[in-house]
Amino acid sequence: MSDNETRLTRLTAGDAELTVNPDNGCRIESLRIGGTELLRQGERYGCFPMVPWCGRIELGQFRNGGEKHQMPLNSGPHAIHGTGRDTAWRTARADKAEAAFTYELGEPWPYPGRVTQTFELTEDALTLQLGVETYGDSFPAQAGWHPWFNRTLGGGEPVRIDFSPAWQEERGADHLPTGRRIDPKPGPWDDCFGMPDGVDVTLTWPERLELKVTSRAEWVVVFDEQEAAVCVEPQTGPPNGLNTLPQYVTPLEPLEIAATWSWRRL
Repeated sequence: MSDNETRLTRLTAGDAELTVNPDNGCRIESLRIGGTELLRQGERYGCFPMVPWCGRIELGQFRNGGEKHQMPLNSGPHAIHGTGRDTAWRTARADKAEAAFTYELGEPWPYPGRVTQTFELTEDALTLQLGVETYGDSFPAQAGWHPWFNRTLGGGEPVRIDFSPAWQEERGADHLPTGRRIDPKPGPWDDCFGMPDGVDVTLTWPERLELKVTSRAEWVVVFDEQEAAVCVEPQTGPPNGLNTLPQYVTPLEPLEIAATWSWRRL
């Protein structure tokens, strides 16, 4: 059901309620389970798509063949989290429990194309999908999500994060991976981890809720240095991956990623 005045799209399934704001980067503004809000509130928070890149690009620069491109330095001295979160998206379809949105790639991104994001809500899960298509030339891209989960739910105990990554990307002083893979270290984290069998992270709010973030993607950034919220970000490559591990969108093969949040009460 869509509210034309505010352009908020609200999905419901059982006692799960999802609110998406296509005008504010097609971010999830709210996810409520049984009336309890799971996401940090505020226009910069909720859960936003990271596209057409994830995390930081070193000095905002990347190459595609012999061409070098400069992105705006919105996290000086780097460019961070793509352009999708700063864009108004078009609502392609929306019904009670499913919705799809698109936006056209354009300045400052140098290549024309289309990004599609879909949401499917059930009583105990939310499935997210992102797809990036090109209208012409092939180009490197990344896609993923940046959710801000509340550290506590209704004043209960702080959330616990459980996962078993194969490695941690060593982080340099510039917040970029150095290229070295190291044994995972204990938090707090603002770090990228490799999970070659797929992202599988469990968030547990004791005596409240367990939520699993899963994806066939092999990379996840975990950020828990903030008091109010924690972030578990499945993505198609590591930070600065446009330079270090480029994946290409071609006329024959789009870039696609899906993730599922599934939950149960404790």
